[in-house]
Amino acid sequence: MSIESVADGLPRCPWPGDDALYRHYHDREWGRPVTSDTRLFEKICLEGFQSGLSWITILRKRERFREVFHGFDIPKVAAMGETDIETLLQDPGIIRHRGKIAATINNAKRTLEIQREFGSLAAYVWRFETRPEHRPDDLSWENLRRLAQTEASVRLSKDLRKRGFNFVGPTTCYAFMQAMGLVNDHIEGCFCRGEVEAERNALERPR
Repeated sequence: MSIESVADGLPRCPWPGDDALYRHYHDREWGRPVTSDTRLFEKICLEGFQSGLSWITILRKRERFREVFHGFDIPKVAAMGETDIETLLQDPGIIRHRGKIAATINNAKRTLEIQREFGSLAAYVWRFETRPEHRPDDLSWENLRRLAQTEASVRLSKDLRKRGFNFVGPTTCYAFMQAMGLVNDHIEGCFCRGEVEAERNALERPR
């Protein structure tokens, strides 16, 4: 069941509520297919920072994350070191968690390896796109809210961890896949669902 927003009357997924920032993220970003390596890398990192927290907490700090991690420029993040970690641990504008900060730098280095092997992070990631036959028939909010991971997210998580990535469990990977458009999890009745599906149908998958 979609919920009509008090602010604009549009039927959308219930999870953004009437928070303006959250609504904008839901309407303009979430689920729309992404093939930019920078954006994909940023999302992998921020999903890792979200672990144990809510996404709105990360979203409100996203601009500061972008500032301190050089716009998530992959080579620049990979070049960061222990001095940078110590500096970031003093920054109240981000999540000050040593393990997650270190994981971001580590994951940048691992991403460079993926780019060398596959040509791009996008070409690697889109190999794990969820096939239509693996989607539930019931795309209601009640059903989708219980879907924490999928066969595809388990495979992606396992492969990333084998490659040395950190903070990339199956649930984190599924949230990443939902946000980056590898699956369309806008519920039936949400005004974004048809738009997202059209974008996915028109997308030329990276090779």
